Amino acid sequence: MSIHSIEPAPAPVLTRRDALRIAVAGSLGLGVAGVLPALAAAAPLKGNLKHSVARWTFPQQSVAQLCRTVKDIGFAAIDLVGPEDWPTLKANGVYSSMCNGAEIGLDKGFAGSQFHDQLVQRYMRHIDLVADAGYRNLICFSGNRNGMDPQEGMANAEAGLKRILGHAEKRGVVLVMELLNSKVDHHDYLCDNSAWGVELCRRIGSDNFGLLYDIYHMQIMEGDIIATIGKHHACFKHYHTAGVPGRHEIGDQQELHYPAICRAIRDTGFEGYLAQEFMPAAADPVNSLREAIRLCDV
Repeated sequence: MSIHSIEPAPAPVLTRRDALRIAVAGSLGLGVAGVLPALAAAAPLKGNLKHSVARWTFPQQSVAQLCRTVKDIGFAAIDLVGPEDWPTLKANGVYSSMCNGAEIGLDKGFAGSQFHDQLVQRYMRHIDLVADAGYRNLICFSGNRNGMDPQEGMANAEAGLKRILGHAEKRGVVLVMELLNSKVDHHDYLCDNSAWGVELCRRIGSDNFGLLYDIYHMQIMEGDIIATIGKHHACFKHYHTAGVPGRHEIGDQQELHYPAICRAIRDTGFEGYLAQEFMPAAADPVNSLREAIRLCDV
């Protein structure tokens, strides 16, 4: 069985009494999920999008515990996990949807030519680790501007990435550069807008390089989320979620409407992963994750 596979839970049995309760709820204008939460929670995911969660957002759980959590909810992938934890993922039938561990840091990336030799050494080794483990996506970063003109930083990033691109292509690994906001969380980060990232993709010109479109970060920097996804989805290899402002739950207490965003992603024919990367603020973080997955299950 592939580690991508999930054995779906049996669909809940709808009894005559349940049907009557649903009909009554409908006549009163109540949501079915509110009347029958157990049935709603038990329903298998639709499978139109592949779901994941960022490991760092659940520090209260071990990797093994988080594996059990995601499988209980109904998906089987975790983001931002390095080689030391891949055996645990494999033992639990959970996929590493975005690998990490090759980077020096978010502020020291491929836009800085002074970091290239170190980055090339680290990424060449990590590309092999990812490929040998049977994974595909490996995160990378532009790093900070440090006074550079954005075009100079782009030229540097292009030159540095092309030193490892051939090896990534040979091993079937995709290098994925994350778009981050520079207003709130990552001051001076260079790859902080979709136009810069899309132009870098054009210059690289390979299916083995693309962008991690972080919806939270790009809402802060530029908005226009659904239109950007429709226009540039060919460059977007991966997506992250979180609520704006605050980077917490993605429900109706923040400004993004994730069901519509997820439908836009689905309608592009996207075959990669949508990973929850919000920091749970509620008392029950597992329930927050469960609700987020259901909200994005379009």
